[in-house]
Amino acid sequence: MDLEKPSARRQEPEGCLVVAIRLPVRIVALLVVVPVRMAWDALVVAGRFLNDTVLRPLGRALLWLGRAVFVWPFVGLWRYVLVPLGTGLAWLGNVLLVVPAVWLYRYVLTPSGHACAWLGRGVLAGLAWLYARVLTPIGHALMWVLKGLGAVFAAIGLGVFGALAWLGRYLVVVPAVWVYQWVLAPVGRAVSAVVTGIGVALYWTVRVLFVLPAVGLYRWVLAPVGRVLAVLGREIRDALGHAWRVAGRISLAVGRFLAGLFRWIFVEPVRWVYRTVLTPVGHAVRDAVLRPVADAARSVGRATRQALTAARDSVRQARADVRRMLFGEPRQREAVARREPTGRETRTLGSSTTALTKD
Repeated sequence: MDLEKPSARRQEPEGCLVVAIRLPVRIVALLVVVPVRMAWDALVVAGRFLNDTVLRPLGRALLWLGRAVFVWPFVGLWRYVLVPLGTGLAWLGNVLLVVPAVWLYRYVLTPSGHACAWLGRGVLAGLAWLYARVLTPIGHALMWVLKGLGAVFAAIGLGVFGALAWLGRYLVVVPAVWVYQWVLAPVGRAVSAVVTGIGVALYWTVRVLFVLPAVGLYRWVLAPVGRVLAVLGREIRDALGHAWRVAGRISLAVGRFLAGLFRWIFVEPVRWVYRTVLTPVGHAVRDAVLRPVADAARSVGRATRQALTAARDSVRQARADVRRMLFGEPRQREAVARREPTGRETRTLGSSTTALTKD
C-alpha cells in the first residue's frame, strides 16, 4: 500500500531505485516511530497533568512566598525607612551645606570676584599700554633686521643648492639610469621569462596530476553516490514524517480507547453511586438532621440575643436610677426661641405667612 500523504505539488517521475527503497524504509520507520510517538504522547499528557496539578500551584505558592520574603520587606524598608531617612538627610544637607554655600557665594565670593575682576582689568590695561608703546616698536625693529639677514642667507642658500643639484644629477641620477637601462631591465626580462616557464610547467603538472583525477572522481564516483544518498535521505525523512503522523493517529485512538475504558470502569460507576446513593442520602441527612439543627441553633441564637438585650436594658436602667438617686434629676435645657413659626403658623409651600397676605 502507498503510505505517502498526498500533496498538491506536481509529482516528479521516479525511478525503480526510489520505488524499491521507499516501502521497506517506511515499514521500518513505522515500526520504530510508533512506540516513540506513543511514549511521547504519554509524556505530554503526564506533563500537562503535572503542570496543572502540581507545578502551577507550586509556582504560585513560591511566587507568593518570594514576594513575602524578598519583595514586601524591601518595599516596607524603602517606603517607611529609606524614604523618610532620605528626606531628613536632604533637609539636613540643605540646612548645613546648601544654605551656607549660597550665603558664602552671595556675600563673600561675589564681592571678592568683582574686586579681582576690577584689579585684572587694571593689570590688562597696563599690559596693553606696555605692548602698544614699548614691545611693538621693538618687534618692528627686530623684524626689519631679520628680513635683511634672511635675504642674505637666501641668496647664499640658492647658490649652494644649485651646485649640489648639478653634482647630484651627474654623480647619482645619470649612472643610476644607465645601470637600470642596460643592466637591470635585461636581467629582469630574463628572470620573468624563466619564472613564466616554470609557472606554466607547474600549472600543467598540477592539472594533470591532481585536478583532472579529482574532476573524474567527483563526476563519475562522488556525484552518483551523492545522488543515491540524497534519494535515500529524502525517503527516510518522508518515511519518518509519515510514520510520525500515522503513529499520532494510532496514539490518539489508543488514548481515546483508554479514556473510554477508564470512564466506563471508574467514572460512570462513581457518578452513578453519587447520583443514586450519595445525593439522596445527603438530601435526607440535610432534611432530617442538618436543617433542624440549624433551625435550633438559630432559635438559640435569637433567644440569646434577646436575653442579652434585656440584660443590657436592665443594666442601663439600673445605672440611670443610681445616678438619679445620687445626683438628682438632670436639669432640663431651656427652650430657645425659634425664628420659624410653630403650630398652625408654620410656613408651608401652599400658604403665605407674610404680613400682607396672612389670613
